[in-house]
Amino acid sequence: MQWLLDSITMSAAFVRNGRLDVIAHNALGRALHAPMFDSPTTDKRGRPNFARYHFLDDGSHDFFVDWESGAAATVALLRAEAGREPHDRTLRELIGELSTLSRDFRTLRAAHDVRIRHDGVKRLQHPEVGELELTYQSVDLPVSQRAVHDLSLYTAEPGSTSEELAEPTDQRR
Repeated sequence: MQWLLDSITMSAAFVRNGRLDVIAHNALGRALHAPMFDSPTTDKRGRPNFARYHFLDDGSHDFFVDWESGAAATVALLRAEAGREPHDRTLRELIGELSTLSRDFRTLRAAHDVRIRHDGVKRLQHPEVGELELTYQSVDLPVSQRAVHDLSLYTAEPGSTSEELAEPTDQRR
């Protein structure tokens, strides 16, 4: 899988599991999500988790332009995973941690939304390049009948300001 990700050079790409842990990524995926990778919310192996970053790092409010909708989607994805894997101890611990430490998480979890979304637009305020608007697409990977992993690709619309901002400095016009 890492070889596949490394071969993707025009889009930010990563693989995450159902608990929203980033388990593999390409260089652009790491660069795009640098604030999350550099956050103290990463696990002891340095692996980021979208839910921890979203709810436990105040910097996520600056990074995710549409923080509220992203927070709701994050909670809904975790709820869907809990429905698929009700005996996943690590997932239960994550939900317990977020419930204990984040009022926003508790409030959104009480809404009982379940959502699985595979495409859309993300707006990010990247600390090095500014505001980016990227289209994303996620596809489920066939790893096993029980495990859920998806490959997500983020790319800028051709000719857009976001595409120019996302280009390496030496390739900009």
